[in-house]
Amino acid sequence: MSTDPTDARLTALEIKASFMEDTLDRLNEVVVRQQRQIELLTRELLALREQQGSDAATPRSLRDELPP
Repeated sequence: MSTDPTDARLTALEIKASFMEDTLDRLNEVVVRQQRQIELLTRELLALREQQGSDAATPRSLRDELPP
């Protein structure tokens, strides 16, 4: 079994391609997880803005704003 330089190069390239595919899959998982977090935070921010907007519609007493 002789080690042909072409075979060795091909094997090295296959190994690199395998590692790159694994890395790409892991990075894709990170991107998907981050996108879900962004969507969740966006929904929470919109809910807070709506809540703040509804709070502004109700009259407030200045006594509620004064520190104790």
